[in-house]
Amino acid sequence: MKLRRSFELFKASWLVLSGDRELLWLPAISGVCALVIAASFGVPIFLTGNDTTSGTSSSSFQLGTAGYVLMALAYFVLAYVTIFFNTALVWAANERLEGRDPNLGSSLAAARARAGAILPWALVSATVSLIIRAIEERAGFLGRIVLGLIGMAWSLVTFLVLPLIVLENVSVGAAIKQSAAMFKHTWGENVIGQGGIGLISLLAILVALPVVFVLFATGVTALIVAAIVVGTIWVCAVAIVTSALSVVYQTALYRYASSGAVPPGFTEAQIAGAFAPKKKQLGTSGT
Repeated sequence: MKLRRSFELFKASWLVLSGDRELLWLPAISGVCALVIAASFGVPIFLTGNDTTSGTSSSSFQLGTAGYVLMALAYFVLAYVTIFFNTALVWAANERLEGRDPNLGSSLAAARARAGAILPWALVSATVSLIIRAIEERAGFLGRIVLGLIGMAWSLVTFLVLPLIVLENVSVGAAIKQSAAMFKHTWGENVIGQGGIGLISLLAILVALPVVFVLFATGVTALIVAAIVVGTIWVCAVAIVTSALSVVYQTALYRYASSGAVPPGFTEAQIAGAFAPKKKQLGTSGT
């Protein structure tokens, strides 16, 4: 039942996105920018580190102060670039849900107009990520599990922050409070909605694995290279579509949570189920 609902949400989000498929360029460009930024910071971060070798010839790599500063800056820049392109997607998805026809240019223009407004959110996101990672490096196995759950909880509580900033022009602090309030007073079944798109995307990747394995099993170099190339392209394509669909769903949830109206392209069962109050659901199931 949950898998079927996940597929329905995936299909509904795709129908909204399919009206403007050129918007898939937004997560694609974002991914390319992220790779360039990671490489740009990765080299100087590596060069500022120290390679310490003990008497037993074992070596370890330690970052210096400059390396940590560069890493923090890299986190912030990566967060900002991701949020910038997601801002364009949120605006475009909202335009489509309101019956208008956004395009790549208008979406990027909308993101540029909000470049300053999303800056504090990028700083908060990068800071939280850095803190969690820093603690994880010093925590044991159970500690990493706990921190993973904390990170997941943070993502759920702040899930609607970006739409609030982009579409209501509220401050980051106000957006976090409103997003938390929406989550606090609603049933956490929205986890199914958020994870549903990722689940379908994972299945899409798994479906391609047998083909890749068969090509590898042939032992033919040309076929192995083809498998690597095609597999990489397929995974990247799935990741791009998943990213775009997640933002579409995020925007649809925001519209329902803020107005109570079911967004076009979605049904009452799909969207309202993700934000139905827990007590009401329990009461209904008991009648």
